[in-house]
Amino acid sequence: MRPTMEDVAARAGVSRALVSLVMRNSPKVSDARRSAVLRAAKELGYQPHVMARSLASRTSTVLGVMVNDLRNAFFADIVEELDSAAQAAGFDLILNTGGRSPTREWNALHNLLSFRPAGIILLSPVVPASAIQVAARQCPVVLVSRTARSSTVDTVNDDGEAGSALAVDHLVGLGHRRIAHLDGGGAAGAAQRRRGFEAAMRRHGLEPIVVRSEHTDIGGENAVRELLAAYPPPDLPTGLVSGNDFNAVGAISALEEAGLRVPEDVSVVGYDNTSLAALRHLSLTTVDQPRKDMARLAFEALLERVRGERTEPVRHLLHPSLVVRATTAGISVTGGTQR
Repeated sequence: MRPTMEDVAARAGVSRALVSLVMRNSPKVSDARRSAVLRAAKELGYQPHVMARSLASRTSTVLGVMVNDLRNAFFADIVEELDSAAQAAGFDLILNTGGRSPTREWNALHNLLSFRPAGIILLSPVVPASAIQVAARQCPVVLVSRTARSSTVDTVNDDGEAGSALAVDHLVGLGHRRIAHLDGGGAAGAAQRRRGFEAAMRRHGLEPIVVRSEHTDIGGENAVRELLAAYPPPDLPTGLVSGNDFNAVGAISALEEAGLRVPEDVSVVGYDNTSLAALRHLSLTTVDQPRKDMARLAFEALLERVRGERTEPVRHLLHPSLVVRATTAGISVTGGTQR
């Protein structure tokens, strides 16, 4: 059987009430008694029941986090930072995913709410705004990588339009003139990145080519195959701006499958600057989202709401930067003649 608080109290020779105080990290317990209780709990393998503890104190120590796609390293980086901040503040994270599906996300959000969390952080959600508003009526909600109009929901985003413009400017500076964007379809933030790409191309006097895709490796592969069918070499664009790093990995795979070299034949730029992009064998040129800052600001915004320190919404918009690696090169290398 799972050990109980009563078992810990009996082993430590103290009352159940004192064990409860220790588990809540109360300063009202002496060091000697705290050590005795923690030693007994360790010997018995006791773990406090988070939900029961929250109900008893009427103050939840649970924070919910819903991730758009568990396979995307961008979200892993954000969650790691959130977990560190939560632990330092005395909170526990409950994590789940909606698998990029609005229906699944709504179910995942409903499940998080069933834990009666102190607050919820949603990472690039695609669930309808109405569902987010339902959640915000039950606890504070912060969106990361998605905008919101509701005054009860806080947001943390990077400037996706500026980020895409950085990618286009980089490729144009290398001499590329035929550049395509593999966009994120209906994913959160995809529209901003697409607008930024189109505006930057027109600013340079170039015609934007946009291929509808999604923020996955399969999406990148399929988009490149579509491009190859529409623009077979030598008409294939010499530069690609992918919607995210995951998409760029798929794009590179499809290019190599078609016998094309990166960057000698086609230069590729990703978005997010995940740990994947920095791998030596990939070395992906990409737009960097300041993930640590985004996680920190999201957690701080949530904590302010949880503590009742603020009722007005915050809208953090961070500036991205470009990280140049090995998947981009000048047109003199990639195409011989400018086209």
